[in-house]
Amino acid sequence: MESTVYRTIIAEDEELLLHNMVQKVQNSGLNFEVVGTAQTGAQAICLIKDLSPDLLITDIKMPVMDGMALLEKVYQNFPTLRTVIISGFSDFEYAQQAIRFRVDNYLLKPIDEEELYQTLFKIKTELELEQQENSHIFGFPASTNSREEIAEMLHEYINHNYTEDINLNSIAHNMNYSPSYLTKIFNQMYRTTPTKYIISRRMQKAKHLLLHHPEYSIGQIGNIVGYPEQGYFSRIFKKQTGVSPFEYRENNGS
Repeated sequence: MESTVYRTIIAEDEELLLHNMVQKVQNSGLNFEVVGTAQTGAQAICLIKDLSPDLLITDIKMPVMDGMALLEKVYQNFPTLRTVIISGFSDFEYAQQAIRFRVDNYLLKPIDEEELYQTLFKIKTELELEQQENSHIFGFPASTNSREEIAEMLHEYINHNYTEDINLNSIAHNMNYSPSYLTKIFNQMYRTTPTKYIISRRMQKAKHLLLHHPEYSIGQIGNIVGYPEQGYFSRIFKKQTGVSPFEYRENNGS
């Protein structure tokens, strides 16, 4: 079976350093392919939306949107994307703060090739394990199924796992389809995207807990439905319903 290629985006504002990092990643021999490069965090976010990568490697100091702001957006909107920070010695302590965004590692410049290799090897191993888990979930190769069956399997998987980190990228790799293709066939059958469906299921569960379980705090409910950060849960909830979780509970409670 052909080895899986892990799609990578690199964000670095210094062109020579960017080119050097691209070469090091692609020469690692671990099947990481650089599918996009960015020199600002804003550019990186656009690439992530368009290319559905498995890994983001980002510098800390960049114009328009720095690496910390980029990591926060990734944490909030692309929770399954693996991330690695590269930073200069002067901002290394600053980079350590990014642990709250669940970064996989942070590397000091100049980048040591052996340390980079070990980091990529660890990420590749974890991604392979995720693919194996997804293989057990689906049970048989997607190539034997119709488009409708594939969409139904994805729908069932989301229904059983929407409170967890849903890694569409690793599922897509395992099924030998792109995330965009899975999104397309899911949308054709269910008139919504997988991401919107996940949010819908989470909001449905959150509303039920808010009304029927007053013993749970807002933060606890957010964590139960898949949003461990209370502030982010509240923003998503208000965006979807027009009111905050507290207001929803107050307005609809007995």
